[in-house]
Amino acid sequence: MTPSLKTNANFRWLLTGGILSMLGDQFTLIALPWLVLKLTGDPLSLGLVLALLGAPRAIFILVGGALVDRYSPQRVFMLTKHASALLVGALAVLTLAGAATLPLVYALSLGIGLAQAFAYPSGSSIMPRAIPAELLQAVNGAIMGVRQVGMLAGPLLAALLLAIGDRAGDGQNGMFALGLAFAFDSLTFVVSAWTLSKVVPLPGAPQAAVQNVFRAVGEGLLAVWRDVEMRTCFAYWGLVSVLIGGTMQVALPVLAKERLHDGSAFGMLMAAHGAGMLAGMAFSGITARRNAGKPVRIGLLALGVDAAAGLLIIPLGLITAAWQGGMLLLALGALVGLVQVAIFTWLQKRVQPQMMGRTMSIFMFILFGLAPLSSAATGWIMLHVTLPQMFAGGGVVLVLCATLALLFTPMRRIVSA
Repeated sequence: MTPSLKTNANFRWLLTGGILSMLGDQFTLIALPWLVLKLTGDPLSLGLVLALLGAPRAIFILVGGALVDRYSPQRVFMLTKHASALLVGALAVLTLAGAATLPLVYALSLGIGLAQAFAYPSGSSIMPRAIPAELLQAVNGAIMGVRQVGMLAGPLLAALLLAIGDRAGDGQNGMFALGLAFAFDSLTFVVSAWTLSKVVPLPGAPQAAVQNVFRAVGEGLLAVWRDVEMRTCFAYWGLVSVLIGGTMQVALPVLAKERLHDGSAFGMLMAAHGAGMLAGMAFSGITARRNAGKPVRIGLLALGVDAAAGLLIIPLGLITAAWQGGMLLLALGALVGLVQVAIFTWLQKRVQPQMMGRTMSIFMFILFGLAPLSSAATGWIMLHVTLPQMFAGGGVVLVLCATLALLFTPMRRIVSA
């Protein structure tokens, strides 16, 4: 970390808000699937909840990117945090009162997904407007690394909370502990909104573009389409998201419930994945400093990571103990962390600031907006196949996608300066 980075006030506020928000998100990430499984025990219902969480994100995320470029990412991001605080807070109250029902969970998940449609592009676009270009990669690495600490600590703390609730026998079948998890997430949204209000845009940062929102969306799509390398990467990542995204979102909590029979075990699995990502990011940062100024074959690296990740997913359905899944997810997370910082920095440097919101919204749509299709399909498929078959199929598909992209697309030739 350079001295100028240490004294950058925007960096400190973004870092503080980012770690708090990520920590809270991990509580909901653990608690929401567990709540649905406690209410229904049905993987199809879990798939539908995750689909409803992602459906508005898929529908509105491109509009969200255009609004970010029009009204500034900071203003949009703050509004999403206040809305999310209210929605997750309502989920906490219902769960603590023992009044949570599946239809209410459906409705609140839909609202939370709508807020995320605007939060994702605004959160990804605020960085170039608040941080000098020469510090951008260092800040990305630092903030992503610290967020990964949150992704490690969050599931561990959530697992501890659920374990205490289960062992204490709170009289509500563990619902009290789940309600506390949602309440904590709601509080982190409020605090991170306050830290975001302290960020001051850079002098000369691009002003909001006043134009028709749908025309702005079209311009963003056209800009990505004209960039052959970006178009190729986005198409590949979109295919992977649709084909296997639901396997990890739906099948993993079902695996924890059916094989490990413990909500805290699910938290431990997610914590292992977070620890792996942190280690991968740390290694990526070390190699980036050693190879500063040298080009990185980012496309080849991404495909190699995906192929290796597929091989790690295949045996997940065979685990019988939490430590076995933890080892596999630790390695899987390390692979993801290895390329994450490089990909985000590549995009932020490649795209003009006035197009950043729209481009990042398209990127987020590719990664997360398509997830509802995969989640709903996975929930239905799991009614007809076993857990080993589900994970093995997802892993094989990922390996095949990476191999075909390596052989038949220009991804292997993409280089990041």
